[in-house]
Amino acid sequence: MRDVKKILCPVDLSDVSRHTIAHAALLARWYKARIAALHVCNPVTIPATDFARVGADVPGLTAEELKDAREQVAACFSSITDVDIDFFVQTGQPAKQILAAATSLSADMIVIGTHGAGGFEHLLLGSVAEKVLRRSPCPVLTVPPQSRTTSTLPFKRILCPIDFSDSSLAALEFAFSLAQEGDADLTMLHVFEWPEGLLMTGPIVSPEYRQSLESDASTRLENLVPAAVRDYCRPSIRFRDGKAHREILGVATHERCDLIIMGVHGRNVLDLMLFGSTTNQVIRHATCPVLTLKASTVDHGVNT
Repeated sequence: MRDVKKILCPVDLSDVSRHTIAHAALLARWYKARIAALHVCNPVTIPATDFARVGADVPGLTAEELKDAREQVAACFSSITDVDIDFFVQTGQPAKQILAAATSLSADMIVIGTHGAGGFEHLLLGSVAEKVLRRSPCPVLTVPPQSRTTSTLPFKRILCPIDFSDSSLAALEFAFSLAQEGDADLTMLHVFEWPEGLLMTGPIVSPEYRQSLESDASTRLENLVPAAVRDYCRPSIRFRDGKAHREILGVATHERCDLIIMGVHGRNVLDLMLFGSTTNQVIRHATCPVLTLKASTVDHGVNT
């Protein structure tokens, strides 16, 4: 179903990176993929003894510095002995270099960690992970810090919210593949998100109408599960009413999910600023990894 050959794993040599590496290694084992380990030396954060050079063009790494950086990156992956790994060291703006590497290496997925006790809440707008999420040419798995994660490896409980958009259907297809690889339970969630206050207006949304909507949605969701998938995975279906991000996070917590996989709408000019309120809020507050993708980022990775 899903063909993942190259996983890009950016590392900043922190403890967050080491936690992220474990997730990249798991996926590489499942799909027999290579990991491209990338470390970007950001000139802004490199200590300099020559203060006269501040603001000037920063030279590339010397051969000795390049060798030292590669050794540090390799040390982060020293416990991963059963996966093929290529090491890359670049200089420049981290997000820009990560996105360039994803394109040049034809990465099928980026696995990247988030910093801070509250995910993006404690990061400045424009953080590396956020820029990568907004502009990535392929699916992105964001991994929260180990200090705040409630999930475990391997992924045994997967949640896939579905609103029947192309991107959510692409996410579901990927979820089927992950459930097969990990012998995991899969929950398909559809949220009825009503305009604010509508449920308080009485007959506009009657119990009969609500039941009819759920029946129709249930049939549509059942039809999304191919017969071949039912041989190894029997997804459960959940319905919730309310704000989508709150219900997604609530179900993920209640069912102790190890992974949320969801589609992102567009990533057009407006979305580059807002990044979609639902996706944004889920990634900010989730205590498990979140895999996001849009329909156009998965076409090259699906075997038909």
